[in-house]
Amino acid sequence: MNVIWRTLLVHLRARVRVRRGGSLPANGLSRIRLTTMPTDIDILMHMNNGRYMSLFDLGRWDVLVHTGLWDAMRAHGWYAVVASETITFRKSLRLWQRFDVESRFLGHDDRSLYLEHRAVVDGEIYARAIVRARVLRRSGGLLPHDELFAATGRPEGVPDVEPWVREWAAASRLPSTKKPAPSTWD
Repeated sequence: MNVIWRTLLVHLRARVRVRRGGSLPANGLSRIRLTTMPTDIDILMHMNNGRYMSLFDLGRWDVLVHTGLWDAMRAHGWYAVVASETITFRKSLRLWQRFDVESRFLGHDDRSLYLEHRAVVDGEIYARAIVRARVLRRSGGLLPHDELFAATGRPEGVPDVEPWVREWAAASRLPSTKKPAPSTWD
């Protein structure tokens, strides 16, 4: 099953759960159940490392819909983009293996929102990703968090981003799109 169909299915299921009173606070944990499909595996018969990030996108969709952020973004003409991400693998997911994608907001700084995603089997972490995302305006430009929080409310109960996450974000940052970023190798 291609990721676009999974995305639509996750989005629809999340909307149904919200309609039934299943909204999620900003500090809540989202959990969706998935199965490793033939289109997810590589020649070694385990999930391809690149597929994890595509499936973690599904977790972000679930969080956005369940927290109400998706409706606010759509109403105001905003959208989110991933600015950077890192993933650590612990165990391989095999063909037809069932697993949960657990997702939650880690916090925010002056420019970005931070999320954590985990691939979990029977309560055990198989992979973990940290994602730094930004919210942009369809009309152009970065959306200031004051404007985001005015529309959605400032998230309460979201823990501070751990120092190592801030250090990672600073170390992985590329120049702004308004500045040059030449590809030169040492």
